[in-house]
Amino acid sequence: MSETTRRDFLRIISAAATAALIAPRSSGAATALESGIRGWVTSGDRRFAPIEAPQWRAASGNLSSVIQVDPTHRYQEILGFGGAFTDASCYLFNKLTGAERVALFSELFGPEGLRLSVGRTCIGSSDYSTKLYSFDDGDEPDLDLHRFSIEHDREYILPMLRMARNANPDLFLFSSAWSPPAWMKSGKSMLGGSMQKKYFPAYSDYLVKFLQGYAAAGVKIDAVTVQNEVDTDQDGKMPAALWGQEYEIGFVATHLGPAFERAHLDTKIWILDHNYDLWGRALDELGNPNVYKYVDGVAWHGYNGTPDAMTRVHEAFPEKHGYWTEGGPEIDSPDYTTDWCRWCGDFAKILRNWARCIVGWNLALDEKGTPNIGPYKCGGMVTIDSGTHKITRSGQYWALAHYSRAIQRGARVVASHGTLDRMDHVAFENPDGSHVLIVTNAGEKRDVQCEMGDRVFDMTLEHDSIATLVW
Repeated sequence: MSETTRRDFLRIISAAATAALIAPRSSGAATALESGIRGWVTSGDRRFAPIEAPQWRAASGNLSSVIQVDPTHRYQEILGFGGAFTDASCYLFNKLTGAERVALFSELFGPEGLRLSVGRTCIGSSDYSTKLYSFDDGDEPDLDLHRFSIEHDREYILPMLRMARNANPDLFLFSSAWSPPAWMKSGKSMLGGSMQKKYFPAYSDYLVKFLQGYAAAGVKIDAVTVQNEVDTDQDGKMPAALWGQEYEIGFVATHLGPAFERAHLDTKIWILDHNYDLWGRALDELGNPNVYKYVDGVAWHGYNGTPDAMTRVHEAFPEKHGYWTEGGPEIDSPDYTTDWCRWCGDFAKILRNWARCIVGWNLALDEKGTPNIGPYKCGGMVTIDSGTHKITRSGQYWALAHYSRAIQRGARVVASHGTLDRMDHVAFENPDGSHVLIVTNAGEKRDVQCEMGDRVFDMTLEHDSIATLVW
């Protein structure tokens, strides 16, 4: 993006932020309707561009509204939106000049940018790393963790996390391990294999030391998942570990939960961290009372199954939360920069099934989808050209902008009804009383009518477009 285009983008975002800040606090639906509507659209060559939004009018006669917003029916509270600070992403952030990095972090995390508010970190290396490592490498077991060190992360991961928190002090960070140290596993390798039960005590201490070490370095981690993608060893081609269901139950109930208590940690524990089709496993694990008491919720990926799996788990255990923790674009996809409808429609379905957050995969990769020590070829939320440092924004980036810019932490999903082919929608009520409706139209250009209470408005949705409306 040219400097002129970047300035235009930041000017648009700044105007949006200012409008959000000066919007009057609503005391109810009537006040919200009287305050008018503001809107933004992504379509064609427009990217989260302000529009002359439609305005409310009194409904007359029988309504045939396509979308009905009903804020009297409220669902889960939103934690936020974001992406993963992988070793690869932080390495690329660190390669930028100081001015380039400040500008990009302001755009991603700052109050005049996307305001991303949730980030994922890796406990040791993932497949998107510059090298394979854990925090306790060595050939022999180290039960007392004498070798433990987070030194690798001090060079560029911790500095990038501190900088992101400076840009958004409310940034919520959670961390996932792709593999325990090799000596804790069958096969004695971080590539594939499975966790060995006899090392559960040492591994719970390992995670405690990780959290304490990060906190001492100025980066508090708010939640951890037990294992990234618990039921695959990735054919031994990348950091991974199999954790049987009974192993995750025993580890959380007997070791990790009690270890956090002894260390006086308030870090939340999330289980599963894998696909929708493992919803039965999530039910079984939460059905164990000793797991239930330590677990805050379930982390979900969307590679297999359908998002209604999250609703099944919510209905069985409504006190436990759902978190969507991974999914990213493909760097070689011809629509890498324009598939915003695909992502925005998916996000609507995820949020309509009780997820509290949406967290993409790598925040940044280069034009080849690297650094990468694994077999898969993803793209970053943004691409940083390894030579020129030019920033390219993905379709996922623009889809997230329509959510993260308008939806505040603590917002509630509210009911919205109405069906049209290839159209998705989801609605929210913010803590300040404002309402948000996000509509994705992957179909042909169409006119729609929206209703809330006894008022309606009409709008035209362009083909392959996203519209965010706030009132």
